[in-house]
Amino acid sequence: MQSTPKIEQFIPISEELTKFAYQAFQQSKTVFAVAHNNISSRLTNLVVEGRKGRTTPVSAEVLNKLQKRREKLFEADLQDAVKGVYPANILFDNPWEDFFRYYPEILLDLPEIWEKLQKKEYQKFSSDIDREGYPAYYLQNFHQQTNGYLSDMSANLYDLQVELLFNGAADAMRRRILAPLKQWLSDFAPTSPEQIKLLDLACGTGRTLRFIRATLPKASLFGVDLSPAYLRKANQLLSKIPGELPQLMQANGEELPYLDNYFHALTSVFLFHELPPQARQRVIEESFRVVKPGGIFIICDSMQAIDNPDFKVMMDNFPIIFHEPYYRNYTTDDLVRRLEKAGFENVRTENHLVSKYWIARKPV
Repeated sequence: MQSTPKIEQFIPISEELTKFAYQAFQQSKTVFAVAHNNISSRLTNLVVEGRKGRTTPVSAEVLNKLQKRREKLFEADLQDAVKGVYPANILFDNPWEDFFRYYPEILLDLPEIWEKLQKKEYQKFSSDIDREGYPAYYLQNFHQQTNGYLSDMSANLYDLQVELLFNGAADAMRRRILAPLKQWLSDFAPTSPEQIKLLDLACGTGRTLRFIRATLPKASLFGVDLSPAYLRKANQLLSKIPGELPQLMQANGEELPYLDNYFHALTSVFLFHELPPQARQRVIEESFRVVKPGGIFIICDSMQAIDNPDFKVMMDNFPIIFHEPYYRNYTTDDLVRRLEKAGFENVRTENHLVSKYWIARKPV
């Protein structure tokens, strides 16, 4: 007699279709990004004298380990949607309109990038860009971005550039902050969902806030960024959500314009590797000041040297390939110590693909 299959062996059709569609979606992004990066890298090595010899080739073994970590990230992303941490539709959230409109601009921008690399001009800005009032460390052409983070074109290209940089995995890494955030709200939030106030530091174009909104539909969301151009882009993106009223403000994370103990939760994605050490500490201290007792602070950023020696070559190459003047220091900086110095406790860390996460609580 045949044994009766266990119930858990049956996968709902909708879940199976979601899995298939998600895998196809991510695979297509990865293939396109890898092709783009290979071609643009070869062209850059041909045009920019001496660039190729400055980086160390990444071995096939390391690339294979990276691929396995990418698959693990995508599986975690899919499973959180299946479990209801966030709705499955955000797995497919992609600014296709921006992609088709702005990808040609990325290609047209390559000659200017090559010129900056050749001349080592990493603080080059157009004459019409207002640079007054910004900290000196911010006036950089991070990632060889034309006009740094201070132009509308930079804001238009950013999300697409980051997806290409991470071979289609940037959004999946951003979404790794959502599970610990929602778990904290479920276990510790002392108030109703409508009263929750959350701040995203260096909110950029608003993609992280967009994912948080899908996960926490009733919370009051706030965002700060130094760039007025990126805030305009964030306002444009978030305003597409029905009923959304973006609460965005231009501000420096070192001096947040909010009262003490104002927010229940703070998030920060891909900020800290672009800060010098002193600024990192001040941003953490300001975050501690504005979060409520019992509140949570979640940081997502690059992996560090202590996380996986196998990827040291990649971390060494990164600031050479992309202008990142504070990255080397960041990779050896002890953010757990910095968080605890500011007053946070119960700090734990996670790693997904090439990103690292710090989850910290303010004592009650």
